[in-house]
Amino acid sequence: MSSAIIFGSLIGFLALNVPIGIAIGLAIISYILITGNMPMAYMATNMFSSCDSFPLMAIPFFVLAGALMEGGGLSKRLVKFADAFVGHLTGGLAIVTVITCLFFGAISGSGPATVAAIGGIMVPAMIEKGYSGKFSMALVAAAGCLGVIIPPSIPMVMYGVATGASISRMFMAGFLPGILCALALIALAVYKAKKLGYKGNQASFSFQRVGAAFKEAVWALLVPVIILGGIYGGIFTPTEAAVVAVVYGLVVGLFVYKELDLRKITENLSSTALTSGTILIIVGTGTTLGKVLTLEGVPQMVSAAMNSFTDNPVIMLLLINIFLLIVGCLMETLAAILILAPILYPIAARFGIDPIHFGIIMVVNLAIGFITPPVGVNLFVACGIGKIRFEELVRSILPFLAVLLIALIMITYIPAITMFLPRLFT
Repeated sequence: MSSAIIFGSLIGFLALNVPIGIAIGLAIISYILITGNMPMAYMATNMFSSCDSFPLMAIPFFVLAGALMEGGGLSKRLVKFADAFVGHLTGGLAIVTVITCLFFGAISGSGPATVAAIGGIMVPAMIEKGYSGKFSMALVAAAGCLGVIIPPSIPMVMYGVATGASISRMFMAGFLPGILCALALIALAVYKAKKLGYKGNQASFSFQRVGAAFKEAVWALLVPVIILGGIYGGIFTPTEAAVVAVVYGLVVGLFVYKELDLRKITENLSSTALTSGTILIIVGTGTTLGKVLTLEGVPQMVSAAMNSFTDNPVIMLLLINIFLLIVGCLMETLAAILILAPILYPIAARFGIDPIHFGIIMVVNLAIGFITPPVGVNLFVACGIGKIRFEELVRSILPFLAVLLIALIMITYIPAITMFLPRLFT
């Protein structure tokens, strides 16, 4: 009965288009008022304690770092370098888009931010070279998923907070799955480019051109090396790495590329505050909901129900993947992780699945949710960039969705893809 009150009210509030963080909070309040099982102060104290976390400090700093680096001209130089390297190939601009999204994802840690930063540059350039608008925007939206799969990743931080898993090991584990997803998108993009006759940039490959582009982009290319190298080298924690990224982005944008000014910095701070506030509301209410569900025994009920289906880990992982893909269509990623990770993690552990491996499976599933309607955020961002109807973009995204699902299956059932680097460095 208590679970019905919580989920029924949550679905009702979401149907009324109440923002996810507020909807979760109102669902908890409805549960408390109807059942009287706990005082209202329980919600307030848990929201405060859940946000009082050192690892969570990484989130606003990574968001700000991504904004500063995009405003400081780093994304433009990444695009220019990738274009010099592979732009001459068939479907070259499509390859450039995926590679640049991969690198920018290693800066911002956000899917929608990656789509906005790279899509604003690449979509007009692709259309100018003869690519169709639907193909260009579908590719950018799909490649934006790499923003949360490749480390550093905000959803990986949230999974670590929700389950106690090592965030540093999560970052290590995300590398090869991120590269696998990027290669899958590149393979499809090249195939479609050949089929549709999309050529390269008509410029012949030149080491001189690559060297000049590399020299200009080297400060941007160093960002993942500094952030992730510092984490894996034990120089600083993921939270401290986020602060280093902010300082680096500010210095490079102001004094090296000289594209940051007071107006841009003010806009970046404002947008970061808005994004961080939204995330922390979801963290506070989502964590509290997870505790309420635990008190009501929901994880045990879900575990018993899933265990009744099968005791085969292959089938269990398939069921979890299907469930997470459906959730990704309907729920915001961070809220889904905070609510579901504590419920699903014990089930995975019972079948001997490494918590780091399961975390990557969860992140990749929910990353795919960025391009699945009705909540696919990347789709809405791409529609805004390309001025195209949502329904048209959904049809164009289906082939890219298919190759990402194939990559997900490989990540799920070949643990070495995820666990090779964590085991190598620990």
